[in-house]
Amino acid sequence: MPSLLIHSPAGVVLKAAPVRRAARRLKALGFADVAIDESALAKHQRFAGDDDTRLAALHRVAQLAPGVALATRGGYGLSRLLDRIDWPVMARSVEQGTAWVGYSDVTALHLGALAHKAAGPDKVGEGVRAGFWAGPMACDDFGRDDSPEGGDDVTQEIFVEAMTGLLEAVGFRTEAAFDGLEVQGRLWGGNLAVVQALLGTPHFPKVKGGILYLEDVNEHPYRIERTLLQLHQAGVLAQQKAVVLGAFTAYKKSPLDRGYTLKAAIEHLRSVCPVPILTGLPFGHVPTKVCLPVGRRAQLVVQGRDALVLW
Repeated sequence: MPSLLIHSPAGVVLKAAPVRRAARRLKALGFADVAIDESALAKHQRFAGDDDTRLAALHRVAQLAPGVALATRGGYGLSRLLDRIDWPVMARSVEQGTAWVGYSDVTALHLGALAHKAAGPDKVGEGVRAGFWAGPMACDDFGRDDSPEGGDDVTQEIFVEAMTGLLEAVGFRTEAAFDGLEVQGRLWGGNLAVVQALLGTPHFPKVKGGILYLEDVNEHPYRIERTLLQLHQAGVLAQQKAVVLGAFTAYKKSPLDRGYTLKAAIEHLRSVCPVPILTGLPFGHVPTKVCLPVGRRAQLVVQGRDALVLW
């Protein structure tokens, strides 16, 4: 099993206990030399240390090149660092075998690496796990106090498979209307709000013919629709082979909705966008989540309602 280093590139970690529980759980899962970065518990306003502290930590982790660099949590903070990240240093860490894992705000790091050619090769041999992965994070997925395992056991099993180079595909159930769909393209995406925030910046990757996956939390369906429409009207969606939607959770309904739902928002997007828009991917701010290799060449195959993403 690879070594693993827990670090905090974005939001503040309010309590140390979840991080320490996560370290113990990850050690129990078989990871070697599980360590916590020296500034993982730093605090500055809503961030895990000021910008200089978090930037230094990111570069320090990259130079140490652990087998796995696992973020504690998301929140907000990585967008502040994108203009200053030493992308060649990040690329070298991948060349040396590091897998950078997280989701939510960590999407900014993933897409920045993809845009700046630091994410590693898009085609890899069997057993290779280095690169950037959309996947679980330490606090919520390994450090919870309401579960003996610290989080969801399926999520943890998938993570171990991914980090040992054994994970080659993830499956999910989607709508029957996509039966027979089969496309290939670069796998990319992440948190919808972060993807939107990077649009028009040098940190937004120009992916054509890709498979775009998206998720979000605390966003009402009309805001999700509006953001997806922006990506559509900016020409991003039309350049993809498929869009795969994960979980959109924890939003509050409004009396103004009057029958308007997330399903209605997605149906409207489908009516104006020619690209297949699938739902059902188990990914996002939910207990059970898969791991997805950012920037890898992948294949999406649907048979009946069973969808499979392979790389």
